[in-house]
Formats: sequence, C-alpha cells, structure tokens
Amino acid sequence: MLAAIDLTRSVRLLALLGLGAVLIGLASLCMFTVDAGEYAVVTQFGKPVRVEHKPGLKFKLPAPVQTVSRFDRRLFVLVPPPREFLTLGKNAVVASGFIVWRVHDPKRFMQTVFDRAGAESRLSDILFAELGAALGGAPFSAFVSTAPGGYRAEAVLDGVTRQYRELALRDYGIDVVEVGLRRLDFPEQNRASVFARMKSERVRISMRFRSEGEEEGLKIRAASEKARSGILGEAYKLSQKIRGEGDAQAARIYADSLARAPDFYRFVRSMEAMKKAVDKETTLVLPVDSEPFRLLRDSRFRFPEH
Repeated sequence: MLAAIDLTRSVRLLALLGLGAVLIGLASLCMFTVDAGEYAVVTQFGKPVRVEHKPGLKFKLPAPVQTVSRFDRRLFVLVPPPREFLTLGKNAVVASGFIVWRVHDPKRFMQTVFDRAGAESRLSDILFAELGAALGGAPFSAFVSTAPGGYRAEAVLDGVTRQYRELALRDYGIDVVEVGLRRLDFPEQNRASVFARMKSERVRISMRFRSEGEEEGLKIRAASEKARSGILGEAYKLSQKIRGEGDAQAARIYADSLARAPDFYRFVRSMEAMKKAVDKETTLVLPVDSEPFRLLRDSRFRFPEH
C-alpha cells in the first residue's frame, strides 16, 4: 500500500516537473528583452505587427507564429568610394562624401532595406545621384575658391542634405543626420593640364595686379611731384619776399649809418670791397696816400658817439 502511494507521488512529481519544464520552455519562447541601443520588431508569419522602442522585458507568441528582428538604433557612418562627376563648367572631378545615419522607422526599414548592408547600398546610390546633381548644378569655383564669397560648398551641401534626408526618411525609414564632402579632386589624367591652366590664370591675375600697381604708383608720383613743385614755388616766393624785406632793411641801415658817420661808412665799404677783391694769397702794395691809409691817418676821423 505504501509502495503504491510513493509511486503515485513520484508520478505526480515527475508530471509537475515536466509541466514546469514545458511552461518554462513556453515562457522562454514567449518572452524576449529589448536593449537600450536597439529596436525590436515583432513579426507574425513574416509580417511586422509591432515595434518595441522601450528597453525591458517583452512578450510575444511562440515561434514560429511570432519572431523578433532587432535593429541597432545607434549612429552609423557610411563612406562610399569616390566617384567621378562633371561640374557645371564640364570639369571632371573625383568626389566622395560621407553619411551619418540611423534607423528612425524600424518597420519601414525592415520592409524596404531589411538590414544595414541593404541600407548602406541604397544610401550610397542616393548619395551618388544627389552629389552628382549638386556638382553638376554649381561651378567648380563654388567648391575651390579663394575669392571673397566664391566658396559656397556649405550651402550646396546643405541643399543635398535636406533633399537626401527627406528621401531616405520617406522611402526607407532612415534618419540622415549629416551629409558631408570628404574629398574633391581632379582625375589623375587631368591634373597636369588643370594645374597648368590654374597657374597661367594666377600669372595673368598677378600681371594685372602689377600693372594696376604701376599705374597707381605713377599717379601717386605725379601727384607728389606736383605737390613738391607747388611747395618749392611757395617757398621761393616767400624767400624772395623775406630777402626783399631784408635788403630794404639793410638799405635803411646803410643809409642811416651814412648819415650819422659818412667817413666810417666809406671806410667799412672800402674794407668790404678789398676783402672781396683780395684773397689770402694776394699781396698788395699801396701808396701811403691811398684811401685806406688816408682814413687811418686822418686825425679828423672820429667814431660817432652814441
């Protein structure tokens, strides 16, 4: 009797354990977790029915009725290989860009591109088309220029980013954060001719600046010479005026001196005349009755009293 009871209990325990294992297995098939850096899309027979955005423990029907597809919600950087384009002036250039993107609508993303490889393939194609349209609608100087206001690469790329973002979000559920120009160069076979043309253009500009500088220098020198002539003329005029006033004043002084001491005046004038006529190497022999000796000998000569 006891053996039968123990056997019954063992069977029940095994049944409970089996049921528990089944329940645990069913629970593991019906529960899943969502990390903070991912989206989870629940599909039923391959058709998306629910998107889980918040992290935590989630529930679903067991497979194969419902399955879970996960998509990374972090930022990705795509750098497509460089390609050749034509600018507005029909200049061949090699350009490459970069794309910063992330999944925005997991359901549409899964239905259109399915995974990261498919997304980057579509994004590369779109970038090629949009970048080609941007380069083809702008001159080469908009991307490589030293003239003030000539460089407009940011404005052109802003337009590319805006159109690119709208298209990627609408068609593929992808949020394009940024589109940038990574490289812009000439094709290898065109570089020598392009650089030679750029060099000749710079030489032409330098020659124009040099001729303009020489012309401006001639104008400045002519204006300076004219100002110099005017200043010298005014200075000569002023000097002649001052000299005339000095001569007039000297004449008045001479006249006053002659009136006050005529003999002394004649003596001084004679000395000045002899000083101008005779230098240090000249020896004069004068008779004693000459004018200088006569003035010195004449006792009637007196200096005027003041």
